[in-house]
Amino acid sequence: MLLPVATMAQTPPRPLKLVAFGDSLSAGYGLPGSAAFPAVLEQALRQKGVQVEISNAGVSGDTASGGLERLDWSVPDGTDGVILELGANDALRGIDPAITEKALDAIVARLKARNIPVLLAGMYAPRNLGTDYTSRFDAMFPRLAQAHGLVLYPFFLDGIAGDRALNQADLLHPTPEGVRVIVQRILPTVERFLATLPAKS
Repeated sequence: MLLPVATMAQTPPRPLKLVAFGDSLSAGYGLPGSAAFPAVLEQALRQKGVQVEISNAGVSGDTASGGLERLDWSVPDGTDGVILELGANDALRGIDPAITEKALDAIVARLKARNIPVLLAGMYAPRNLGTDYTSRFDAMFPRLAQAHGLVLYPFFLDGIAGDRALNQADLLHPTPEGVRVIVQRILPTVERFLATLPAKS
């Protein structure tokens, strides 16, 4: 009796579909698309054997409130997870951290309602804004992560902030090498996030 060779007919599992939802730091301001954070992170994960596709939903200049307004059409159905990277422009504009936190909280809540897990990429406010502002701003990311049970990467620009060799002339946006440093540093947290995603049927 011949048994059916099911393995020959099996289709390979589809790649994980992630969305990098952020501002110019995700969009890749001043860089070719292949050097932007989502593309470089996708390549790094694929080199580790992770089948993944990362969509670039970064919009330069976007605030957390702006992200909330475009959330539903920026994160399509079928998304397995979101890397949420917003807040830097809020700090640069001196927006009240309470407004930023409310918008980020709403983004996370809306994604959770759609059963889309979130990795929260935090940001630190520029120190020249004063200790009151910076302490309020910096604290909201750990607070949101704890409230929603999120995987948190505390500081998206860790390892490159203020480094002239790793940033463009404005000292705000990373060079291609700066993006590679960001990816190298965040990669273990992304892998930990992927391990928390529900198994696909």
